[in-house]
Amino acid sequence: MQAMQGALSETPQAGDLEKTLMKAQHITPPIALTVAGSDSGGGAGIQADLRAFMTFRVHGCSALTCVTAQNTCGVTRVDPIPPEGLEAQLRAVQSDLAVAAVKTGMLLNSRLIQTTAELLGGWNIPRVIDPVMVSRTGAVLLEDDAISSLRRDLLPLATLLTPNRHEARLLSGRELSDDSDTEQAAAVIHAQGPAAVLIKSGSEPTQGGRDLLFDGEPHWLDGSWVETPHSHGTGCTLSAAITAGLARGQKLEPAIEAARAYVKQGLRQALAIGQGQGPICHWAASEKTVAES
Repeated sequence: MQAMQGALSETPQAGDLEKTLMKAQHITPPIALTVAGSDSGGGAGIQADLRAFMTFRVHGCSALTCVTAQNTCGVTRVDPIPPEGLEAQLRAVQSDLAVAAVKTGMLLNSRLIQTTAELLGGWNIPRVIDPVMVSRTGAVLLEDDAISSLRRDLLPLATLLTPNRHEARLLSGRELSDDSDTEQAAAVIHAQGPAAVLIKSGSEPTQGGRDLLFDGEPHWLDGSWVETPHSHGTGCTLSAAITAGLARGQKLEPAIEAARAYVKQGLRQALAIGQGQGPICHWAASEKTVAES
């Protein structure tokens, strides 16, 4: 009986219980959506996009287009998601969440491109299109019959198109030997429908980290070259960081500037993991981004 009374006396009273409860603070962050492939190695694709969104304090949603088997040494298998599965993901997000900006990454084939374009076409929000046709090392990442679909269906929807130099060559049909060639290539791509084109310097140190933004006029964005073999995921991260800035209400040029700084910081402390090309370090970039925000 005494033991039972002791146990009863330890039960919190109503007043004490109220003191231990904490009321949640609800926040409504900006929301961004990535439509891209999964990288099993964790360095690029959906995985990199969501890390970048989180760093910029944006809630990230995703629609998976394909599943890749890859690591730091390369890609060994790619399995596309059925178009119906991609459509279901996009409609699920679109019907419930107030997405403020969207980016696309690896779309792989014409059916996935067309499905994406059909749904994004009715969405009046900023759209960052990373064409993901050729990797920074020159590996082809898009099926041959998909290039015409990309040009026809997706490029006209782009608020910003972010090709690397390999992709700019394919889309423009021009060599990018010097600044003049690059500007002409950007003009050719711009005429295909994107509101703006950002040609990235990519893995070419001769460019010194300079990128070209073309919105009807050329704007060269100065940069610095970071010497490292570990740069996997830079393209995905850049386009995702730009998308996050646009979701937060930034204008295009400030969003690009912040995204370029974020990627540069991630390259300065890149991850030397695996036996091949490691990815950029998001938490190194995150510390600097959060400190400056």
